[in-house]
Amino acid sequence: MKAIVYAIRTIGRELRSGEVLVLLSAVALAVAALTAVGFLTDRIGKAVARQANEVLAADLRLRSPEPLPAEWLEAAERFELETAETQNFPSVVFAGDESSLANVKAVSAGYPLRGKVRTANRLFGDQQEANDIPPAGSVWADGALMARLNASVGDTISVGESDLRIDAVLTYRPDQSIGFASLAPTVLLNLNDLPATNLVKEGSRVGYALLVAGRESDVDDFYADVEDDLPESVRVRNREDSSESAANASARAQKFLSLTAVISLLLSAVAIAMSARRFAHRRMDTVALMKSLGASQQFVITAATVQLLLLGIVGVCVGSLIGFAAEKILTSMLADLIANDLPPPGLQPVFLAAGSALILLIGFAMPSLIQLRNAPPLRVLRHDEMPPAPSRLLVAGTSLLAVAAMLYSAIGDARLLLYVLGGMLGVSIVLYATGRLLVALLGRSRGGVGIAWRYGLANVARRGRASAVQVVAFGLGLTVLLLLTFVRTDLLKGWQQTLDENAPNSFLINIQAHERDPIAEIFARNEIGAPDFVPMVRGRMTTIDGDDVKDIEFPTEDGKWMANREANLTWAAKLSETNDIVSGDWWPEDYQGDPLVSIEEEAAADLGVELGQKLTFTIAGQEIQLTVASFREVNWDSFKPNFFMVLSPGALDGFPATFVASLKVQAEERGALLEIARAHPSVSVIDLESILQQVKGIIEKATLAVQAVFIFTLAAGIAVLFAAVQSTIDERRFESAMLRALGVQRGTVLFGVLTEFAALGLVAGFLAAAGASILAWLISTRVFELEYSFSPLLWSLGLGGGILLVCLSGYVAARGAINAPPADVLRAA
Repeated sequence: MKAIVYAIRTIGRELRSGEVLVLLSAVALAVAALTAVGFLTDRIGKAVARQANEVLAADLRLRSPEPLPAEWLEAAERFELETAETQNFPSVVFAGDESSLANVKAVSAGYPLRGKVRTANRLFGDQQEANDIPPAGSVWADGALMARLNASVGDTISVGESDLRIDAVLTYRPDQSIGFASLAPTVLLNLNDLPATNLVKEGSRVGYALLVAGRESDVDDFYADVEDDLPESVRVRNREDSSESAANASARAQKFLSLTAVISLLLSAVAIAMSARRFAHRRMDTVALMKSLGASQQFVITAATVQLLLLGIVGVCVGSLIGFAAEKILTSMLADLIANDLPPPGLQPVFLAAGSALILLIGFAMPSLIQLRNAPPLRVLRHDEMPPAPSRLLVAGTSLLAVAAMLYSAIGDARLLLYVLGGMLGVSIVLYATGRLLVALLGRSRGGVGIAWRYGLANVARRGRASAVQVVAFGLGLTVLLLLTFVRTDLLKGWQQTLDENAPNSFLINIQAHERDPIAEIFARNEIGAPDFVPMVRGRMTTIDGDDVKDIEFPTEDGKWMANREANLTWAAKLSETNDIVSGDWWPEDYQGDPLVSIEEEAAADLGVELGQKLTFTIAGQEIQLTVASFREVNWDSFKPNFFMVLSPGALDGFPATFVASLKVQAEERGALLEIARAHPSVSVIDLESILQQVKGIIEKATLAVQAVFIFTLAAGIAVLFAAVQSTIDERRFESAMLRALGVQRGTVLFGVLTEFAALGLVAGFLAAAGASILAWLISTRVFELEYSFSPLLWSLGLGGGILLVCLSGYVAARGAINAPPADVLRAA
């Protein structure tokens, strides 16, 4: 108890004297960086995920072939969730003497819960967001439907037994599919108008859906409440299969935010380790004096531990406030750029940052505290007398494992953690070994240079282990900064490729063979390059290696669904530029052998098929057997026609086929699409511009999150450099005072210190570039699934940045020590 009282009474004096400010600053900066990153990861990550849910028009969708039970709505109300209902079915609609098959979608008030419906006042006119659903007695009709019916806004169409006015052109709804399963254009009407149409009767094939949105925890609780009672026929979705680009953007942004959280914690660990070591070392003389006056080992260690914990708590509080304030400022700056309101921040980042900082603080300081307990009283007279050091590796390693467990619970990505932590450990070992080698080399050869150079290089050799530790600290800081810089660059580059200005923004579907030439002529008259017409045949899989697909137990539910649905098949002589073969071989362009099939790799995994297996499909009442020849990786982000199954040339000869096409159409050229819709009413013209804008919006928000978080991690990296310099500041102050007392000019001392830092920075920068290159390749290709290309710029930044940053941080941190009056320093020694 006396030790605790002593620690509390003396902590104020310690703070006033400034001895522990370095450690306090290191903890506060570490927590501030980690908290700010955590807040941004939490809030912006949720915002990106929320916008990704726009492709579902909700956070959760329950779709059923039966009317929705009242219990679902009651459960949603209990959990205070927003809800909307939809009913969906095909029907023929009429406008005068014209008629067309349409997808009738009736929606309740509140639809959509996520995203916005867009409409126009005329065909292919300017779009605007709708703030409500169609008013009673009116509909919003798809442009393709209006073209088929030769109708305009203001005309009346018949839907069942109801005559409804076309109030606007429906240009986009968040949950529309761009797949090929449904070719009929949509008419959107108020759910209250549906009974009067008399279209929904006993036995009608209607798809019912309940849309749910709200706080993530409430949505999860709602689903857990109804999950056990859901019939097998109900399909639950929390994201849409057709929105591959939106899902990729959101997932990659979340992974990058997780990566920055991990790296920020590692930087925090390095900064705390350097500062905690100095804290304990500075206590050594005080402890020796206390022990010479009769203080026990328990008293010494208890007092030091309590002071350390108090400093940690103060640092955590200050750092959390700084992190919260920084997040507030940044999110207010991003508010104008981000349309969605950001969700309120959770407390998890605070708990993670505080817990991690305290664990690291205790873990890295504990070896030195144990060493304090054994400080000999003789050190009062001989300052070089040091107690034996305990195993730092054991205590610090245990701390890192504990923090790794906390991180895993927070981000849930074991592979990412393994790559980063394993990579950093490997880089640290190489850095330390190289630092010791540098010390040995400079200890033997540093002659032939000026006094400042000799002084600087001698400092590196004389400090020995401390210099090697500084190389590790500098190298790790530079490694993670280079790593994040280039992973971020690759990530943004990948997104920019997704946002290719030449990406198709229009799809033409259900083109008959005889319509290809007339459609190409329409494009030619409007001076638009004709697209490639890709063939498509509908077929159903029946057997795999002779086993009926209904009797096979597939690896995933998606595989079961894929095997039992009607599939879109195509054939091609050349491999699409948006596809890559990952296993097997593509057939020659002039192939004329037995039918072969190339399968998209994830679909093959879901189906559990292997190369060489036989797949049987039924097409138009006839069977065709295909041999699996290869697996492909497909770039679904390209917005070009892509298929899970691509067959060899000639495999589908004689079967009825339709064609699809995609192309880029400028705003002033959209009249050609209207001409096609009217001249070929059976052709569906799908405008992808709204979907592209949605994907771009998600990617832009993800980009902002990446850029913002990177700033905080950069600050944490610079803090590590300062902490590394501060770890030897006492020695530098004494050495500078001695040299200046002996007549050496201040400029010479300063140049010598910069020489020392330049040598350390050069080695650290070189190894950091090497380590960052390996880790960037590993993380880019294995975690983010991006292409990685060697960058000479990384090595230039590693070498140049290493020297510049280390010298700059060294100058700023050591300037006070060099400028200190020699008499004051020597008098206090």
